[in-house]
Amino acid sequence: MDSYDELEDAYRGVTDLLERPPAPINWNLLDANEADIEWHDLDAWVTWLKATFGLPPSIVPPHWHRHDELVWELSALHTHWLSCHHESANASAPIAWLRDFADARHRLRDWVAICGTRLDRDRPTRQTVWPGERVLDPGGEVPIKDRRLDFEEFVRADVLRRRRIEAMASDALVV
Repeated sequence: MDSYDELEDAYRGVTDLLERPPAPINWNLLDANEADIEWHDLDAWVTWLKATFGLPPSIVPPHWHRHDELVWELSALHTHWLSCHHESANASAPIAWLRDFADARHRLRDWVAICGTRLDRDRPTRQTVWPGERVLDPGGEVPIKDRRLDFEEFVRADVLRRRRIEAMASDALVV
């Protein structure tokens, strides 16, 4: 966090998340509006998590949002945190979350090592091409200049992609 005010804003965003009942997120099934909300909720929580626990980029890199394996892991950890800190949770649930968080940190390190993203540069996760599959050029490394701006552009593109899919599905129903 650059300042105490930013940390306070992230914390306020995290506490706001506790007002709704926790539920797992299936990123494949979200509509555009749901995705926009979930991306920003997850980003606020990941920002809070990184700052609160002093997590290095080997566990939570700046471009975590560009790597599906990190999004799914962090999203699962987030919904687990929400469940363990919800008013309906058992009083010992937070300690269970901390135990599971220790396990998740090991998996996050593995995911970050596999995908190759770093503090100052990012590249798409390399994909193994099976026999008969088309080889795609994943692109090279790009410098990370402004994480917040990249996140907002990424979310905007994802939301637009989902809106196009919704429009095509809606048009198909009309025909």
